Amino acid sequence: MSSLEIHGLKKRFSKEAGFFAHYGDFVYAVNDVSFSIGEGETYGLVGESGCGKTTTARLLVRMYEADEGTISFGGTDVRALAGKELSAYRERVKYVFQDPARSLNPRMSVADVLLSGYRWSTKWGGKRDARDAAARIMEEVGLSAGDLDRRPTEFSGGQRQRISIARALLLEPELLICDEVVSALDVSIQGQILNLLLDLREARGLSMLFIAHDLKVASYFCDKIGVMYGGEMMEEAPARELYRDARHPYSRLLFASVAGVGNADPIIAGVREEPGRGVAIGCPFAPRCPLAEPRCRASKPEYRDLGDGHRVRCFLA
Repeated sequence: MSSLEIHGLKKRFSKEAGFFAHYGDFVYAVNDVSFSIGEGETYGLVGESGCGKTTTARLLVRMYEADEGTISFGGTDVRALAGKELSAYRERVKYVFQDPARSLNPRMSVADVLLSGYRWSTKWGGKRDARDAAARIMEEVGLSAGDLDRRPTEFSGGQRQRISIARALLLEPELLICDEVVSALDVSIQGQILNLLLDLREARGLSMLFIAHDLKVASYFCDKIGVMYGGEMMEEAPARELYRDARHPYSRLLFASVAGVGNADPIIAGVREEPGRGVAIGCPFAPRCPLAEPRCRASKPEYRDLGDGHRVRCFLA
């Protein structure tokens, strides 16, 4: 098992596309993000849609290439990997997508979905062994070996998510990235999938990156939580500590929104970079913050350590 260390991660996208697009107008989807996931630990990355949490996750598996920063897995520089070394890394770190209806090919059988990538991995031991492995993993996620010959469209949303989890687990990864895996499911089914992931984590000793917009769900499921807004980390703390004593106004807003009493203004996604000026000055949450002072818009708060693993980026915390 290996730990994951991320430091100073940045990724920007141009706001315009095409041959005649003006260069220099950017959105920083991820702006100087740092955190770590220890062996057997579940780290929650939480925030509203557009805050950069999914982009961060995709940088970790090199679906996107970072502009700056380091990604280290077990002491290996992930950004320097290529070819077979990168493929081996992707066997150890697997991604479960938000929408199984889009990530599972409806024209393929469940067996083909599970084994299409497996046959090119270092785990491949022939068709019979692969079929046996697929049958075992289906039963481990609460389905049956007889389901292998069915198509994904024959299953409910919760069952399709179990198939997605089975596909990720087939290669026996060390780290599982769960990207909003319960957000599209009914509340009762959400609990079943969360309990399945908890059982798998304990049985396999998995580390997990759990991406969510519901801070209360993340507080229940995760060991440690990082709260993102506008591409930046606003607060990080052990889950119980954050639930008991959230310090950043945005973290408090997320908790309040679950209870139906939060600020309903639309999210301000990303930080705009003006040509030749660099990243905008100030806290990205300041335009929405009910406590904002002039200094919040004039300068960026430091990411301060409050002790016991609790960090916050706010002048007023």
